[in-house]
Amino acid sequence: MATGSKSCKNILVIEDNHAILDVITLILQSESYKVTGLGKSENMLAHLDALKPDLLILDIMLPDADGRVLLQQLRSDEKTSDIPVLMISARYTEANIQHGEIKPNGFLAKPFDIDDLLDKIEGILAGHTYC
Repeated sequence: MATGSKSCKNILVIEDNHAILDVITLILQSESYKVTGLGKSENMLAHLDALKPDLLILDIMLPDADGRVLLQQLRSDEKTSDIPVLMISARYTEANIQHGEIKPNGFLAKPFDIDDLLDKIEGILAGHTYC
């Protein structure tokens, strides 16, 4: 198996809608990614430290935090500043997600197409930025 294969890629998904979290998890696992899902941001930093994910999929509207504020926190911490982030939202659009100077590596509006999700993830993991 090649070093850059999907099965070597860890993805952390933080999404409070359990149905959407389950769908994303199933899609990514079917593509051979290693996936961990959280329903809120409470233990995000501990999970980031333990998992060292290759990508974070982060919902903007969480019950305990604003994903845009979490993104700013991630980018300002030396240990997490390089983790690529794909933000997802049902309310926000790519045009209005920016909160301050910090931008995610990509954005996807909910509901999303499975192929769009996979294309964004593969592009971000390949080093492309979509925002």
